[in-house]
Amino acid sequence: MKHRGVEAAPGGTLAIQVSNRDHIQGGEKALSTLVEYGDYECPYCGDAWAMVKELQEQLGNKVRFVFRNFPLTDKHPHAEHAAEAAEAAGAQGRFWEMHDLLYQNQEALEDEDLAEYAAELGLDAERLIREVQAGAYSARIREDVDGGVTSGVDGTPTFFINGVRYEGSYDLDSLVSALKR
Repeated sequence: MKHRGVEAAPGGTLAIQVSNRDHIQGGEKALSTLVEYGDYECPYCGDAWAMVKELQEQLGNKVRFVFRNFPLTDKHPHAEHAAEAAEAAGAQGRFWEMHDLLYQNQEALEDEDLAEYAAELGLDAERLIREVQAGAYSARIREDVDGGVTSGVDGTPTFFINGVRYEGSYDLDSLVSALKR
């Protein structure tokens, strides 16, 4: 399968390897790398966010977590702007803080809400909203989406463990077991 001229990755593997362009929590020497393709307005991703937080507490430096944007704009009208806000916050050095606020406030993702979250984080809220409305990070978000599509992502959340798509149950114990393997 081809998407925008890129061959699909074989057999449920990650097409775009983790690199310094990614948003990463945890060290390079972690035993496992968990990559999530997520959507800030997706309720299942909200559940996954809480589960990943618990997983990080349990496994500490044994796991490296990577988040990539995969806004499902046909189902979630605020997902694209939320992804833009996270990237805009990242440009101001606060990606993970905005990422967490967006998941904690999934029911409030209007531009006014995004500006409030930026101000709460001590960011330049006017700049953030200008960038969100201009689609300043749309190319980066599109790269994440294209990489997800070529990796076989068709919904959110989708996880990859050490480059292989995770097909198990989406509960904490199953995910922790898979990461420990």
